[in-house]
Amino acid sequence: MALGKRQHLLQAGEPCTHLAFVTQGCLRSYSLTAQGQEHTLQFAPEDWWISDIYSWLTQQPSSMSIDALEDSQVLLLAQADMETIYTRFPVFERYFRLLMQSRYVALQERVNASLSQTASEKYQHFLRKYPGIARRVPQHFIASYLGITPESLSRVRRQTRLGR
Repeated sequence: MALGKRQHLLQAGEPCTHLAFVTQGCLRSYSLTAQGQEHTLQFAPEDWWISDIYSWLTQQPSSMSIDALEDSQVLLLAQADMETIYTRFPVFERYFRLLMQSRYVALQERVNASLSQTASEKYQHFLRKYPGIARRVPQHFIASYLGITPESLSRVRRQTRLGR
């Protein structure tokens, strides 16, 4: 499936019907507060999966949206197809189990970091863990992902360049 820049793969309030594997481009998932403030939850460049797993598994309306940050191509996998793949190719069940385990570890790391690290430490960790993403996405989305304001991110970036 082709997505143009800013085109939505999933809108909050809709049930998530597919897992998406990014073959080209970069997507992000985000949620909105009642005041309209965006909170970026995940970036997904090439060779990454993105979805609202809760909505996909329960078929409840999604609490998040997913849009393309660049012109993108994705492969979509429906839940019914996933069960067929697991049955016919058991190695994929192991692959997805390991994928979910690594995502859970990353989520736990992120929660711990958001509770205990300074803005500078969060940004340095983000750069080490996702160096390619930092060069591809707008800074205000990175600030949103880190849970800081764009102004704070600008200060952190300036201090980092100055070696403080």
